[in-house]
Amino acid sequence: MKRFPRMVQVDGRGQLVIPKDVRDELGIEEGTGFWVYVVTDEGILLKKIDAKPLADHKEELDAIDAKADAIKVKRKNLDTAKDRYQKQKQGKFELV
Repeated sequence: MKRFPRMVQVDGRGQLVIPKDVRDELGIEEGTGFWVYVVTDEGILLKKIDAKPLADHKEELDAIDAKADAIKVKRKNLDTAKDRYQKQKQGKFELV
């Protein structure tokens, strides 16, 4: 693929569309996660998060479990999200 800047616009809900050829090249599909970095006075940088098995997220999940009450996340919802995640062929992120 040719490497040149693309212009995309944010819609009224704050969403932007990654062009299809870019999604295809990078293997981006629905549910793909990204780290979002703020580049001071410049904009944002998106870095694709490769899907990992749930077991590889143990440290993060343990931290969330430990702070569930403080961050007002119901343990039942955490367990449901974990179960759904484990049933998927590839790991994908889901908002609880």
